[in-house]
Amino acid sequence: MKVFISADIEGITTTTAWEETDPNHQSYPLHAKQMTEEVLAAIAGAKAAGAKEIIVKDAHGPGKNIDPTRMPSGVTLIRGWKGHPYSMVSGIDKSFDAAMFVGYHSPSGRMGNPMSHTLTGTHVYLKINTELASEFTLYSYAAALEGVPTVFLSGDKMLCDDYKDLHPKLITCAVKDGLGNMTMNYSTEDTLKSIQELSKKALKQNLKDALIKLPKSFEAELYFKDHHRAERASHFPGVTKKSDNIVTYSSENFFEILRATSWIIH
Repeated sequence: MKVFISADIEGITTTTAWEETDPNHQSYPLHAKQMTEEVLAAIAGAKAAGAKEIIVKDAHGPGKNIDPTRMPSGVTLIRGWKGHPYSMVSGIDKSFDAAMFVGYHSPSGRMGNPMSHTLTGTHVYLKINTELASEFTLYSYAAALEGVPTVFLSGDKMLCDDYKDLHPKLITCAVKDGLGNMTMNYSTEDTLKSIQELSKKALKQNLKDALIKLPKSFEAELYFKDHHRAERASHFPGVTKKSDNIVTYSSENFFEILRATSWIIH
């Protein structure tokens, strides 16, 4: 079994505030260590389920948060950014049997995490086919484009609740809850154990029917905080300006949605 793991930091157990995710802040090392531990827990679960090859994408900020010296045998860590529209799952292809997402967070427009956002903080929301889209939406759909089913998600409780039915055999693991500008962080001892157990359970399933059937067409709607960003985005081929702050982009190919968002969200 070959497994792809994408890891972010705003949805790990310990983080609450933006500075804790910033490599230049003094509080960051503690949370980078916890991000590494949560990835290791997912790796342990995957190996227990029979995974022989595991690729991990460090998908936060500079892409250099996970301790590469901690990766066990059979694991390859992707650090930094290639610039491909697959972004947080860059490196995934049809050779993988399953994808897992660790440390993910609620999207722009939801309150489940003080750091709720989708890609950047420049917009109020991103919607796909009228539904709020998270980074998990975007990149689990990207995995599906390659025929790879998504079976595991860990992150804040609202994200897990909102997206538990997005994929046919998705198993979720909430590691904290959020309300307003606060978080209720669960025991790291408990969450590491849960990530390992539930990732194993996710991969032990019969994956035959685990792949989502993507919609036949897609419309992305972006509500920018600043009207000048909407004006700039409107000059991207195929983008329509709906109002001073809102632009839309439609395609029957989700890859084109990813390509457009990677260029117009800054």
